[in-house]
Amino acid sequence: MTKPVLVFGYGNLSRGDDALGPLLLERINDICNLAEIEILTDFQLQVEHALDLDNRTLVLFVDASVSCRSAFDFFQLQSIKDKSYTTHAMSPAAILHVYQAIKKKPPPPCYLLTIQGLSFELGENLSLQAESNLLLAVQFTLQLLKNAEVFFWNQQVVSNHLKLLEIPEST
Repeated sequence: MTKPVLVFGYGNLSRGDDALGPLLLERINDICNLAEIEILTDFQLQVEHALDLDNRTLVLFVDASVSCRSAFDFFQLQSIKDKSYTTHAMSPAAILHVYQAIKKKPPPPCYLLTIQGLSFELGENLSLQAESNLLLAVQFTLQLLKNAEVFFWNQQVVSNHLKLLEIPEST
């Protein structure tokens, strides 16, 4: 039987901060209620992962990113046929597009949590800043999973965007 919530972390454990997605899954694995939550990890998203969205109420993709504007960013995803559609490594939005194309129905509500990473070289360890960002992302993810409702997750999307719009006080 398919569990209603899927948390999908992806990245390469051998490439420094690229490991943030799988490491988040390791950290939440022993803490969250796995009766309702499925945890899935891979090196990268591929077309076959579209089938993992079937019969879900919520999906959270987790990845490292150099373009985060803070320790982590949180977005709701929309189905998009982008250039990754024909490559081995796909974007989460392209996964949603494939799901919609093969299932002939909209995908479940899907979100992306990107964790700020700085160093992605082969053979490197997790950077100190990425470790700090990971701790904050784990706390945030646990709150999401304790409140696995679309309304709550959408509130967190808005809160995240408002936080990013705040103008720092000048000293």
